[in-house]
Amino acid sequence: MKICFILPGVGQKKKYIKTWQMEPLMIAQLAALTPKDVEISFYDDRIEDINYQDDADLVAITVETYTAKRAYAIADKFRKRDIPVLMGGYHPTLIPDEVMEFTDSVLIGEAEGVWHEIISDLRSGQLKKRYEKPLTEFPKGIFPDRSIYQSKKYVPVSLVESARGCIFNCGFCSVTKFFNQRYKPRDIADVVEDIKRSGKKKFFIVDDNIIVDINRTKELLKALIPLKIQWLGQGSIQVAKDPELLQLLRRSGCRILLIGFESLNKDALAKMNKSWNLSLGDYTNLVKKIHRAGIGIYATFVFGIGDDTEKTFDETYQFALDNKFFFAAFNHFVPFPGTDIYNQFKEENQLLFEKWWLQQGYQYGAIAFKPSILSPEKLSQLCVQTRRRFFSPGSIFYRALNMRANLQSISFAIMYFSHNFLQRKEVEMKYGIPLGEGLEKEE
Repeated sequence: MKICFILPGVGQKKKYIKTWQMEPLMIAQLAALTPKDVEISFYDDRIEDINYQDDADLVAITVETYTAKRAYAIADKFRKRDIPVLMGGYHPTLIPDEVMEFTDSVLIGEAEGVWHEIISDLRSGQLKKRYEKPLTEFPKGIFPDRSIYQSKKYVPVSLVESARGCIFNCGFCSVTKFFNQRYKPRDIADVVEDIKRSGKKKFFIVDDNIIVDINRTKELLKALIPLKIQWLGQGSIQVAKDPELLQLLRRSGCRILLIGFESLNKDALAKMNKSWNLSLGDYTNLVKKIHRAGIGIYATFVFGIGDDTEKTFDETYQFALDNKFFFAAFNHFVPFPGTDIYNQFKEENQLLFEKWWLQQGYQYGAIAFKPSILSPEKLSQLCVQTRRRFFSPGSIFYRALNMRANLQSISFAIMYFSHNFLQRKEVEMKYGIPLGEGLEKEE
């Protein structure tokens, strides 16, 4: 028996965004769960052609909203050959009824609890329409099979999980809905073993918020110190309020933290259900504490919710520049299906396209809802312009003056400049990519 795993791209493979080409950790996890007597093939649509003549008994596709249209087209080609297709991931979990129109079977939620059942049903020729078994805790003793990455060229940073989910309920976040607002920490010994097995020294710890449980995080960081690795992760600005935590982050190898500021606009934060962000105190003072610890910040901002204007963009850009962030992302809000804000916008008739991910001609960077003040076209334009300003040569060199965080060593300085100039190039590449199109010539 053979299973073919596929990770779809967004679109336009010939010039696919380099920073989007990270290891697909979820595929390696599925490969690890698959019995040894089952043959595996894997195609990453972002970096290689798919062999539609693969003699698989099942095609398993991991789907996000941005890749849904492409995933459906891929599935159609295999189903025409009478090969059953299973889809899983965020998009199928949040709107399984739509996905069922394009697949034979859908996996809702995490795979670990049902993968053995799927394999058993496949062997007996009785694949079910839906599979779902919510996990109450992070599965123990399972390590991603990274051998599937061999011969594929990814960003040279290995991905590892320390926990899943988040306790917060931000209205725009699909992660909260996928994990039902549950936080599931992984056994620390398993995290350490996973890192050791990878054979790598640079990691992205993919937890949505690595400091949800601060006491547990401190124990994890202490366990990472002897490994002498470097890593980046995601957390909240409240990390700055705990000096011991900052020290442990640095000693454990943390070099960059992605922090979701989301907005400097109180109205917008309230509509995102993230007002608690502003209750943490003066941002600038908190940022300085993180930088003094020798940790760079990748700041993210979201525009379009609330009463954002051109002035909002100018103020946010200036804030990002003044604080000399390593990176910053200036994104328009995206109404992902299944989230609270999506449902609210749908009820209030604020969506321009109810299913924007399937909309004919929809391109990456287009606005799918009606902003309060700015036009959709202006909102998209301002996001691009602000990214362009932030990654201009003048901005890059000015932010380099934050030497403690952004130029920590010669090798880190090289990374800072190379990655910032790469981001500058990709600002122009991301916007206008057609969803599900331009990846290959039709056969």
